[in-house]
Amino acid sequence: MSSGIRALLLVFPMVVFGFWGALHTPDPDLNRDSNRNGGGTDGVALAQLPPLPGWARADLPDFSGYSDTTEKKAAFFSFLYPRIVLANSRILIEREYLQSLSDKEELSKSELTWLKRQAERLRVDEEPGSQDMFRQLENRLDVIPPSLIMAQAANESAWGTSRFALRGNNLFGQWCFSEGCGLVPQSRVEGASHEVATFESPYLSVRSYIQNLNRHPVYQPLRDIRVKANNNGDYATGVSLAAGLLGYSERGEDYVKEIRSMIRHNNLTYYDDKFRSVREGSQQQLVKMASSSKEEALLPGNADEEGSEG
Repeated sequence: MSSGIRALLLVFPMVVFGFWGALHTPDPDLNRDSNRNGGGTDGVALAQLPPLPGWARADLPDFSGYSDTTEKKAAFFSFLYPRIVLANSRILIEREYLQSLSDKEELSKSELTWLKRQAERLRVDEEPGSQDMFRQLENRLDVIPPSLIMAQAANESAWGTSRFALRGNNLFGQWCFSEGCGLVPQSRVEGASHEVATFESPYLSVRSYIQNLNRHPVYQPLRDIRVKANNNGDYATGVSLAAGLLGYSERGEDYVKEIRSMIRHNNLTYYDDKFRSVREGSQQQLVKMASSSKEEALLPGNADEEGSEG
């Protein structure tokens, strides 16, 4: 266990499932990572992704049994980080494929189909194969730093102990809007129709959350910060991207401050630093991490070894 994790604060205020619920409707394409029919419902859309490992379908553990706060936080982060690496590494594989297509003078029918499906999923309304489409897709098909994911998951799920986390594998308070699509909030006001979405696994909750930040109009400021960092040859941090979360909660700026405080006090930038080696890995290394048979292989330190094998 790293010294950074053992230095976690023992007490920190929580906000359980922000009222805004991330303004999110789960994507009907969630099963693109479900590993059915060789990886998803459409072989073209998943042509560049390896099979999803079985552990990605595991339910959320019961973190309420920890009496020591530091141990509970360490267990929560150790469970979450491999799923973040898994989701982000698969995004990086698709991102590299996208960039390879942008360099081609002519695209095949299957390549155009892949682009159209990505554009539909990420809500990009541009001419298929156009420079505007490639530019917008590149700005949206990108990773979210682990520190931000961890801080929001801890905040929104009460460290994995909330009703929505335990019963619905929902770590981020995502909403859905069709009857029976999730769990009805006990505090839902009369006349409201939203429910809190349920997921087959915490991994799918992570993947849906990342997609939400990557495509919802309210998070355009977050994406702008990320693009600016990329253009400067750097990686956006969780602390910097938190500025783009004003629309995630009705608390606005206070919510942003709380997420930033959680990142700093829990030393979550440690995970951003470790994830840098994942981002800078080769395509072969990304494929290994995106299909690792053991989740512990993706923990900090182990992920470097996983990527360097073979």
